[in-house]
Amino acid sequence: MFLVGLTGGIASGKSTVSSQLKELGCPVIDADVVARKVVEPQSPAYRLIVQHFGREILLDNGEIDRQKLGQIIFSSPEKRKLLNSITHPEIHKEMFKQILLYFLKGYRYVILDVPLLFETRRLTRFLTHTVVVYCDPATQLSRLMQRDGLSQEEAEQRIGAQMPLKEKRGLASHVIENSGSREDTHRQVLRLHTKLEDSMEFLVVRAVAVAAVAGLGGLFLCTVRLLVS
Repeated sequence: MFLVGLTGGIASGKSTVSSQLKELGCPVIDADVVARKVVEPQSPAYRLIVQHFGREILLDNGEIDRQKLGQIIFSSPEKRKLLNSITHPEIHKEMFKQILLYFLKGYRYVILDVPLLFETRRLTRFLTHTVVVYCDPATQLSRLMQRDGLSQEEAEQRIGAQMPLKEKRGLASHVIENSGSREDTHRQVLRLHTKLEDSMEFLVVRAVAVAAVAGLGGLFLCTVRLLVS
C-alpha cells in the first residue's frame, strides 16, 4: 500500500475532488474530519486549546466555536502556530491508526486529504504521490467570499495565511485544474484514479512489510530455540 497526499488552498475545490475520489471507491482520510475529532470536549487537545485561548472560544454546549477560533488564528501567525503545535501531533496519530486499518484491509493505496500538507511538511516524506487542486487567484477569491460570506479584505486575509496555490502547484506530482466546470474536474479525477489504480507501487510496500514480519518471525523462532536448548 502507498500513500497519496491531496491538498489545495482554501476554496480551491479540494473537497469536491476528495468527494469524487470517494465516489470512485478510493479510501480517503480527511484531516479536517480528524481535526474535529481530536478536539472533542475533554480530549487532551481540547483542554490545551481552552487553556491557551480561553473559554470565550466555546459554544454554549462546550464545543469549540470553530468560526471564532478561526478569526483569532487567521489574524495572528503566532496563535496559528500555537494551535497547530497542539492539534497536529494528535491529528497525525489518529491518521496513522486509520492508515494501518486500511493497510490491514488490503487496500492498494490511501489518499490523505490534508489542507496544510506542504506548509507542515511532516507527512510529505511518507507520500508516493502528491496532488494539488488548483484554481486561478480570482476564482479562489470569488468562491471564498461567496461560500463563507466574507468581505474581500477578510477573504484575502485567509488566502494570504496559506502557502500560495502557485507554489503548491510547483511542489506537486499531479495537478487537478479546477478553475473550470465540475465536469472538466471530474474528467481529470478519473484520469488520476486510473493512473493510481494501475500503479504497481503498492507491491513494494507490501513486500517490505512481509519481509519485516518474516524477519520478526525468524527472530522469534531463534529466541525460542535458545530458551529450550
